[in-house]
Amino acid sequence: MLSIGSNVIDFLQNKSIMVNVLVAASGTGGHIFPALATVRKMPRDWKYYWLGVPKRLENQIVPQHYPLYTVDIKGIQGHNPLVKIWQYLKLLYSSIFVYSFLRKKNIDIVFSTGGYIAAPTILAAYWYGIPVVLHESNAVPGKITRVLNQACAKIAVGLQESAQFPNITAQITGTPVRNSFSLLQAIPRWIPINDKPMLLIVGGSQGAVGLNNMIRLIIPRFLKVGCRIIHITGKNDANVGQIQHPLLIERPFASEISALFQYADLVVTRAGAGSLSELSICCTPTVFIPFPYAADKHQDANACCASESGNAIIIWQHPRMSQNLAITLWKLLGPRLRNTELQLDPLDIISASMKNLKIYNADISLASLIRDLV
Repeated sequence: MLSIGSNVIDFLQNKSIMVNVLVAASGTGGHIFPALATVRKMPRDWKYYWLGVPKRLENQIVPQHYPLYTVDIKGIQGHNPLVKIWQYLKLLYSSIFVYSFLRKKNIDIVFSTGGYIAAPTILAAYWYGIPVVLHESNAVPGKITRVLNQACAKIAVGLQESAQFPNITAQITGTPVRNSFSLLQAIPRWIPINDKPMLLIVGGSQGAVGLNNMIRLIIPRFLKVGCRIIHITGKNDANVGQIQHPLLIERPFASEISALFQYADLVVTRAGAGSLSELSICCTPTVFIPFPYAADKHQDANACCASESGNAIIIWQHPRMSQNLAITLWKLLGPRLRNTELQLDPLDIISASMKNLKIYNADISLASLIRDLV
């Protein structure tokens, strides 16, 4: 009689079957980085394909990790009926292309965190009968989530508020962040060093100019009292270099953003859902200036969530609001700039409250949700 050892049985039971996964995430870091963090928690012996859009951020990041394929697609925007007809025709063509891709690669499951590529991918997967897991990170579900949620096997959301929308049945997983935000990082060597607080300003990859213009009106008064200022300007700011000071560092991009979040005394930034999750993991006091032209005003809603649960501050973008921003920053940074010991430091209060926004192990929860459908 043939006897099989228990270790062999365990191996056979735990051995993953080969699964082909299509990841559809494009456009901004808010779509791409949560997808990357999730896939890294999924079985290594599965095969992963990534679908994106030409000339977007994924073309710089994804090929280092997974094979990237692109489809030329844009959102359905504007009011011109002829333009909309053309956009819908391109959506149909893109969906047919994705359908062919699903068949060719024998895809078993689709995972999407949004971006322009999500719509044709979800439609093609629905037609082909492949389950889709869609992650919505914003407090206000985007158009794709609202319109196509019934075509998805599972909807995961990053914030409790988005799970409360009608006709959407969702599981709250949180928004995955990169491991570097959870692990203590070394302080970048290029940061100025003194005994004063550090103010970090992050304009983001899109819509940074309005925020940058607001902040530049008030930067000099904080530099005069020794505040260290790191300004991540984005790529499209023509005013970089206007202010020269040894305590001011301006950069279009910083790869050490997790370290900067950990060591900053205060952050001024947009209210993207990815940034909100990263800042909550780091418990970093934050002033949010929502991008006023974001679709469905979702950044306004994200900032309100952070304000209600994490005591974060909201300042609305407008040139006349620069003085309000200056007053707010001085109230928050003033005690540390003056080296005044307070029993209740306002930055410590906000830092403690930011913990309320944390959802631990979002990447593991989302990866488990995907695995359960295989």
